[in-house]
Amino acid sequence: MVVEELRDARVVVTGAGGGIGAALARGFAEEGARVAVNDLDADAARAVAAEIGGTAVPGDASTVVPAARAALGGRIDVFCANAGVGSADGPESDEASWELAWDVNVMAHVRAARALLPEWLERGEGRFVSTVSAAGLLTMIGAASYSVTKHGALAFAEWLSLTYRHRGIRVHAVCPQGVRTSMLRSTGLAGDLVLAPSAIEPEDVAQAVLDGIAADRFLILPHPEVAGYYAARAADPDHWLAGMNKLQRGYEELQAKEEANAQGNGAEAAVPGRPGASEDTGETGASA
Repeated sequence: MVVEELRDARVVVTGAGGGIGAALARGFAEEGARVAVNDLDADAARAVAAEIGGTAVPGDASTVVPAARAALGGRIDVFCANAGVGSADGPESDEASWELAWDVNVMAHVRAARALLPEWLERGEGRFVSTVSAAGLLTMIGAASYSVTKHGALAFAEWLSLTYRHRGIRVHAVCPQGVRTSMLRSTGLAGDLVLAPSAIEPEDVAQAVLDGIAADRFLILPHPEVAGYYAARAADPDHWLAGMNKLQRGYEELQAKEEANAQGNGAEAAVPGRPGASEDTGETGASA
């Protein structure tokens, strides 16, 4: 599908050094857009930019708007807030881990919107694409800060849409489950149990985003079955929570077996779900 409005559009993609972000950058470039590629990994950003004929704007996604605007000739038409972090954690995790999740997964979106809205409202148009994850609609076992902050990212995207859609601002929340990226690999046992069986490629997510933009849909579901899980969660929360708790018990049983096997072999037990990259290379979310 060719999205005519993307031809010559000026697009920023954060966390675009790999995974979903790189696939988005390629997808927009194929539609004829001018793309600014952002990532904390400057070399990765430059490599993707060189591949697609875009411009590398490495650095923190929270502060990229001025540099990206300048690199794109003074305007931004589409901003993809894709950078994100994820780790295996719970309430016991330290303050710094929670603050990082809030800063990257939520506040980077707020800061970008703050910098973009004056220009967009004056022009009467602009498009904000938020890579949320199915975890923002549902949750993810073993990953408290990720689940909580992705709910926050979804809430902010909803607020932007309902507040500014009559003024020409279009917002999209992209909510994939497992995507075959380094972030999925970092989720360990939890990812193997919940996400890996239905994991898709980053390019599938990028195509879903382009289709969603063409159809002007707020909620973009690269895994269509997530709509059913979301409806079930809303219709009967207790039944849904019971199902998720069953997944949690299965996860704990697998953890115990892995630890027992490691101890039996005289090796240190593996730690499931090590932290993901500081720029988003894949999105994760749980299903009931």
